[in-house]
Amino acid sequence: MLVYLIAGEPSGDMLGARLMRALKDKEKDITFVGVGGDNMQKEGMESLFNITDLAIMGLVEVIPSIPKVLRHIKNTVLDIREKQPDIVITIDSWSFSARIHKAIRSKNMKIKQLHYVAPQVWAWKKRRAKTMYKYIDYLLTLFPNEPQYFTPYNLPTEFIGHPAIESSMINIDTKGFREKYDIKENQRIALILPGSRHNEVANLLPDFIRTANELQKSNPDLFFVLPTVKTVESRVKNMLKELKSDILVLNTQEERYQAARLADLAIAASGTVALELAIVDVPHLVSYKVPRLTAWIARNFTNIKYVNLTNILLDKPIVPELLQENCNLETLTNTAKNLLDTSSVLYKTEKEGFEELRSKLGVGKQNPSQRAAEIILKIIKK
Repeated sequence: MLVYLIAGEPSGDMLGARLMRALKDKEKDITFVGVGGDNMQKEGMESLFNITDLAIMGLVEVIPSIPKVLRHIKNTVLDIREKQPDIVITIDSWSFSARIHKAIRSKNMKIKQLHYVAPQVWAWKKRRAKTMYKYIDYLLTLFPNEPQYFTPYNLPTEFIGHPAIESSMINIDTKGFREKYDIKENQRIALILPGSRHNEVANLLPDFIRTANELQKSNPDLFFVLPTVKTVESRVKNMLKELKSDILVLNTQEERYQAARLADLAIAASGTVALELAIVDVPHLVSYKVPRLTAWIARNFTNIKYVNLTNILLDKPIVPELLQENCNLETLTNTAKNLLDTSSVLYKTEKEGFEELRSKLGVGKQNPSQRAAEIILKIIKK
């Protein structure tokens, strides 16, 4: 059995790796090819190209990278045609994935096509739900409210649950972490999480580091760490040198997860990592900053109240969202101080919200990757 997987960014790479493990548990004679990052490669797949090239986000920021992205699309489609897999599975990144699927259809390759992680049509571009059936055969969604947007338009869609609930972060062994980095037991650990895309790091890291410096003036017991990923590691380290910061950088998944399980606070870019922080009960704020044109388009052409997944799923403002002009030293610092105060209303609101979220997502009750694997194997064998 030959499965072609395509994940264009670190969060998709993590989903892909978990899916690969689940598929191998259920099907011994299976081989994986395609596009992925470190985690998928550890599971036995050689990536066609480095997904760092796709670690960009924003309507304006993507323009300079268009020629390279188009070249990757062309080479990926050629590789699929040559290998003739049993199924092509794209993970998230619908803007990139859609072009792959459209090319496969246009060349009439007769290969089953599935997309994993529905585009957020409830937020914007609702018309995409009406046309996706033309390019893929099946869709797997992470949230229970999503199938209703696609099934009326002849696209078989199944809700499988969010893989964040099966994250290794939940049960990671933290023994030895403090000792390794000389973090005393009376020191509180705070995370700086500026994102996994180049433009996120460039836009957020300076403000996050200045906030960390300010917080330490009134909270000398805070020990800051910065978990990062391969796609942006070199940029993070170069920027820290420019900012004259000696903050501890962690670049392995195990240590990233250990730090998160021990953390008392996180200052994070909005994204999947914030959902994991909520699941493991870490008080946090999310922030984001994009060019003015991108922000204007988002504000005027989207239909969302919140950007953070916890807030979206619970439909209330549990986690502070400090966006655009609110991503500044004063607001970041004051909000973080509030979260460090265990008697504050904000701290208690987050803790109660996280408990509600875990119940809603079914933490400890299901395994989304195993469910996805079962569906995929049925499709292939049908």
